[in-house]
Amino acid sequence: MADIFCKFTKRKDFLICIDSDGCVMDTMNAKQSRCFGPCMVEEWGLEQWREEVLARWYDINLYAHTRGVNRFQTLAIALQEINQKYCSIPNLDALVQWVQSGSELSNRGLEQAIAHTNSPCLKKALAWSLAVNDSVTQLPWEERSPFEGARQALAYARRYADIAVVSDANLGAVLEEWDLNELLECTDIVLAQENGSKAYCIAKLLSQGYANHHVLMCGDAPEDLEAARKNDILFYPILINREKESWAEFFAQGLKHLLDGHYAGEYQQSKIEEFFKNLGGQ
Repeated sequence: MADIFCKFTKRKDFLICIDSDGCVMDTMNAKQSRCFGPCMVEEWGLEQWREEVLARWYDINLYAHTRGVNRFQTLAIALQEINQKYCSIPNLDALVQWVQSGSELSNRGLEQAIAHTNSPCLKKALAWSLAVNDSVTQLPWEERSPFEGARQALAYARRYADIAVVSDANLGAVLEEWDLNELLECTDIVLAQENGSKAYCIAKLLSQGYANHHVLMCGDAPEDLEAARKNDILFYPILINREKESWAEFFAQGLKHLLDGHYAGEYQQSKIEEFFKNLGGQ
């Protein structure tokens, strides 16, 4: 999968990196409530505590600073809490250690870890992840559509910047959703969990020769901001429950500030402050 970076060529002076779920695609709530959470309950036999477990899963993945974090990281967080509050999760340490190991946090990476350890918990984590992917494909298309204004903003931005999707989601799902919503034509490269962390992917793209102040990460989660900061690039937030307004402002003001060199400083700081206020208020 790493060869994808070799196939990408810088065409413009500016680069805009964009998250998918919860940023461009209005999919976060549906996927977490109908796929990720229920599949965890089923895989680990948590029906006895279903309501409490799912409520906490939504908090972790939608309304906390862990929003947008890799699926296996939030799974480890949730299972550790369940292990403490409700029931024992056998062999949980193996999952926690793998998540913290710096390995590729994807189904492929998990398969490699299972081959080395034969861990029962890792096997269950893989079964859960595959079940999630399958359940996502069963969601109706009206629940896998872009936020209003996102496509217009991306099409306009691509006139002036290279566009890279940088997501922690499953690559197959990202490609399918962007293709069927006619969004791939607004992109130059699509990167997902199989290609590495968001910070890693951005670093690889920067090696093409972009000036850091010409690169913007657009996302809805603290992980997106952290990936931007690790690479010393700019950040634009898509606010929870204010996505339409966020894309309208990006179209009208954010892109203009990026192109004229006035994004860093007061404007970016105001957006970051607004981002944390919005996230904390959920």
